[in-house]
Amino acid sequence: MRSELSVDHLLGIKYLQQEDIELIFKTADHFKEVINRPIKKVPSLRDITIANLFFENSTRTRLSFELAEKRLSADVINFSAASSSVKKGETLIDTVNNILSMKVDMVVMRHPNPGAGIFLSRHVNASIINAGDGAHEHPTQALLDSYSIREKLGDVRRKKVVIVGDILHSRVALSNIFALKLQGAEVKVCGPKTLLPKHIESLGVKVEPNLKKALEWCDVANMLRVQNERMDISYFPSTREYVKQFGLNKKLLDSLNKEIVIMHPGPINRGVEITSDVADSEHAIILDQVQNGVAVRMAVIYLLASKIKQ
Repeated sequence: MRSELSVDHLLGIKYLQQEDIELIFKTADHFKEVINRPIKKVPSLRDITIANLFFENSTRTRLSFELAEKRLSADVINFSAASSSVKKGETLIDTVNNILSMKVDMVVMRHPNPGAGIFLSRHVNASIINAGDGAHEHPTQALLDSYSIREKLGDVRRKKVVIVGDILHSRVALSNIFALKLQGAEVKVCGPKTLLPKHIESLGVKVEPNLKKALEWCDVANMLRVQNERMDISYFPSTREYVKQFGLNKKLLDSLNKEIVIMHPGPINRGVEITSDVADSEHAIILDQVQNGVAVRMAVIYLLASKIKQ
C-alpha cells in the first residue's frame, strides 16, 4: 500500500492512479472517526496556510472544504471573486500571486474555465486542489461519491452505476466516470440525447436512453442536477417533459424488483430530477455524501500537505 500520493496537486481524477484513491479512502476512514468524536479537531496542519479561491458561486463545496481545513487546524483565507479585484479586471495569475505573497501553501480553487487549476499549478509554487473547473472536472466530488458507495456496498469494484441527467454540462459526471472506471465499476449514462456528449462511449461507458431499464440494471443511481445556468440554448422541450422521462419518483423506485442506492451531488431540484419522497427515503445516501465530503477532503488536504512539508 502506497504511503503518499503520486501527484503534488489534485487537478482531476484522470491524473490519479488506483492506489492514490485507495490511500485517500484509507486516510478518510481515519478522519471519519475523528469528526465523529466530541473534539473534532486534530493539530495535523497547524503550520499550513490554505487559500480558498472561488471564482464561481458555491455553498456546499466551499463550506465542506472550509470545515475540512479547520478540522485539520490549518490557517484559512477565504476569497470570493464576486467581491474582489477580479471584477476590476485583475488576471487570475495576479490574484493568485498576491495571495501567494502572503505565504500560502495550498490553494483550493473553483473556476468557470476548464483547465484553470492546471494553468495555476504551472505558474505558482503552491499545491492546487481543483474544486471544479467549468464543465471539466470536480475530483473531490467524485472521490466522496465513490467513498459513499464503498461505505454502503462494501466495494466499488464490479458495481453497476448509472449516472442520470445532464452529462454534457456536468464536471461531476466526468470525474465520476474516471473514478468509477479506475476502481473497476461498470458505468452507464442516461439522459436526453441532447445532454449526452457526442463521444461519451470512448470513455468506456454505455448509453441507456430508457430510465426504467437503467434503474433495473444498476446497483447505484447518481441523479444529476439539470444545470440551467450553463445552458445558452434549450436542450429539451420543457421541465415537465424532462421530469416525465428522466425524473425519479417513488412509484418508479417501488416498481423495481430490487433495492438500489440513490445518490445526488446537490443542490437538489426537488420535483425535477428527483422527488422529495425519494430524496428523503432510506434508499438515498445524499446526507451521507455530505458528511463523507468533509472526511474525504480532509484526507486529500492532509496527504497533499504532507508532501509540502517534506
